[in-house]
Amino acid sequence: MKLLTLNTHSLHGCDWEQKLEWFVKGIFEEKPDIIALQEVNQTMTAQAAENMLTEDQTVVSSLVQVKQDNFAAQAAYRLRQMGMDCSWAWLPVKIGYEKYDEGIAIISIGRKIRKTSTFPISKTWDYQNWRTRAVLGVQVEGCSDWFYTVHAGWWQDAEEPFPEQWERLMAQIENPSPETTVWLMGDFNAPDIFSDQSYAHICKSGWQDTHITAKEKGNDFTAGGGIDGWKDNL
Repeated sequence: MKLLTLNTHSLHGCDWEQKLEWFVKGIFEEKPDIIALQEVNQTMTAQAAENMLTEDQTVVSSLVQVKQDNFAAQAAYRLRQMGMDCSWAWLPVKIGYEKYDEGIAIISIGRKIRKTSTFPISKTWDYQNWRTRAVLGVQVEGCSDWFYTVHAGWWQDAEEPFPEQWERLMAQIENPSPETTVWLMGDFNAPDIFSDQSYAHICKSGWQDTHITAKEKGNDFTAGGGIDGWKDNL
């Protein structure tokens, strides 16, 4: 099974539509089975999405309506237009940059999502609070594995430190059945250059880093430059 995880940083910045097209083209070429996405945005003031955009959506929250520029909806629609069967789920988590419904999403290629799980890992569960963090998990047809998309906070956050969020996450996914593998994907805000912070904490918990175990691998950093969130923490 081929997995992909990406912080899309969608809609924020220039040329987001071009970046969406590149993303979809990459999916079509690489054909991953499960795609875990973070910072999956939509403009709060946008029009509601047409039915064609919400096709094959597994609704995990009825609190926020899917809008026309929802990144996950647009990506899934374009993939279907290219002949790829897919189902998807999007969980709105908080307001981003005072204008987006920011969430997390999973797209399953070729297999229907048959079960979902959502839960907060932050102390707060306030849509208005930018520190709110949540997790979305899915099971798909023909597979007992659980796939989670995670967007965690920073190790040293005074209000929402990573260790507490990690413990909440572990409490929610503990004791899977023996035949079940759990895949944690996402943006953990855990650069491995810090030997005593989030990344080390995860490894000490017994989890395997697939980047380490992979036979073929690329560069360590997948995001360059002073991106928002990292520029003040590295």
